[in-house]
Amino acid sequence: DEFRSTLAHTDAPAELSPALRAMWEDGRDNWNAAHAMAQNIHDRTGAWIHAYLHRKEGDLGNAGYWYGKAGQPVAHDGLDEEWARIVSALL
Repeated sequence: DEFRSTLAHTDAPAELSPALRAMWEDGRDNWNAAHAMAQNIHDRTGAWIHAYLHRKEGDLGNAGYWYGKAGQPVAHDGLDEEWARIVSALL
């Protein structure tokens, strides 16, 4: 809830990791910024964020590839639930 409350601010909290910053940007409907950040996170966390973003975009084939790279099952719940799950894992 505390993280979600920061979405009302114009600027992201300075202490956010790159992964949390990507999720913050997505939470503010800045898909392009979130995607650019995810592309620069070269680990399973970045792959998971990347998968979620492509799922949100509707590119399910690409999302499936990234879920595999992340070692995560393909999500079938709502996008809001997955967003919250990723943020919780990062916090």
